Amino acid sequence: MKARLCCLLTFLALLMTACNLPSGTPESASQPQFVVVTRVPNPTTTPTPFRPQQVSQASPTRGDVTVFEEPSGEDLLPSPTLTPFPAVTVGPSPTATLNLPTPDGTQSLLPENWTPPNIYAPAGVPTAFPLMTDSDTVTFLLLGSDLRPGSSFRTDTIVIAALRPKSGQISLLSIPRDFWVYIPEWGMNKVNTAYQHGELYNYPGKGPGLLKDTLLYNLGIRIDHVAMVDFDGFRRVVDTLGGVDVPIACAYTDWRLIDPSLNPNYEANWHLYTAGPGLVHMDGDLALWYARSRMRSSDFDRGRRQQEVLRALFNQILSSDTLAKIPALYNDITSTVATDLTLGNMIQLAWMAPQFTSADVRSYYLKPPIVYSTFSDGGAYILIPNGDQLYNLVQRFLTDSPQVEARESVKVEVRNGSSYADWDALAASRLAYAGFETSLAPADSQGYDQTLLYDFTAGQDNEQVQLLLAVLGLNGSALVSVPNSESQVSYVLLLGNDYKPCFNPDGMTP
Repeated sequence: MKARLCCLLTFLALLMTACNLPSGTPESASQPQFVVVTRVPNPTTTPTPFRPQQVSQASPTRGDVTVFEEPSGEDLLPSPTLTPFPAVTVGPSPTATLNLPTPDGTQSLLPENWTPPNIYAPAGVPTAFPLMTDSDTVTFLLLGSDLRPGSSFRTDTIVIAALRPKSGQISLLSIPRDFWVYIPEWGMNKVNTAYQHGELYNYPGKGPGLLKDTLLYNLGIRIDHVAMVDFDGFRRVVDTLGGVDVPIACAYTDWRLIDPSLNPNYEANWHLYTAGPGLVHMDGDLALWYARSRMRSSDFDRGRRQQEVLRALFNQILSSDTLAKIPALYNDITSTVATDLTLGNMIQLAWMAPQFTSADVRSYYLKPPIVYSTFSDGGAYILIPNGDQLYNLVQRFLTDSPQVEARESVKVEVRNGSSYADWDALAASRLAYAGFETSLAPADSQGYDQTLLYDFTAGQDNEQVQLLLAVLGLNGSALVSVPNSESQVSYVLLLGNDYKPCFNPDGMTP
């Protein structure tokens, strides 16, 4: 048990590197293009100790802003009317539970002798968010970056995990790299530039300190712990596990190297590869490709796929057959993960593992209409938040969901009566996104044409069954009411050939 969660949070972090590789894949099948990325020296590749740091409420001065250019390729979205951010200041950070190192509750200001570079924010700096992280929540900042010797880097992958031990719920929030934020003591810029800026200019707490302060200022989320990984380590760890089974409900096609050892700068070395639908067994290279590729999609979709792999890793780490791989896994983790979590912290977290299931993991994404796309004065593609909608999202992300608690007693047994393999696993994953716990059982035949939902509950709760039908994309004709007070499960989902596994997780999180 200790070994399980010793690896749980670091494994979540290991996936984060998946979205930060230099893009060398073709942009289209008809006219492939390849990009060679030139990087500047990096003063350090290892995060320094993370000192809790509160935001200094400075008033930026109008001026020019330097923006790191990296076109995303997403289509522009209509610009809604912005509402103001909550006009409150950042307060002190309460101490989180679990006896893990957290901010000490004081507001420390920047040293008087520290001077930022001569880059200031333009007009329109948002008001700082209120502190929204309570004392019962422990947060983990999971970062992915290409930490190669002699190169600079940006944290193009940013995911915040919020753990609430009392309720047994975990929330994941994906932050897109182009999110336009106020970076304390610097100015307005993309969120993925904060970490490197903190490293280059020796911000208190270095890169982790500045990124933590940036997220606190712009989202009101206190960050308690940080982990950063590299992509080679991710491949090794997934391979050490024997691979990971990822339920892919919607088939995904993108450019992929025919073999990872081939030169990415030659068009002939690439081909269009499709993953899913189905329960796809992935080695380290395939898992990395699925979580990082975006030439035929977007950063928003990449965030969704990334969380799919996170959830799959979560399930695999908690499985009993993972324990035998821990000795080989431990060296890979310690050599590839830079984190402020000690082994003692991880062992303490390990005792909490049994109370979590995949149905306790809630997924959130910072995407339209919470943000909309536009360009900065310098011509960079950026994502601007809608104040009220962003505030509401963060509040949901950091708050216990009563719907999840209410659904804990609802047991759904899934049987695959279709001729398509793995559809039971896809349906179970879909139900987990909505907070329903599931089990799998064999069907008596794989020749069913129609999908049916059997309601065995004594109360025959119409509101609950209508929710299940909506989550599964079924209409009322699929419902079969057979009250049975002796049934060990509340519902049995019998999948037929008419079941459509593809679904959008947006809006499903309770």
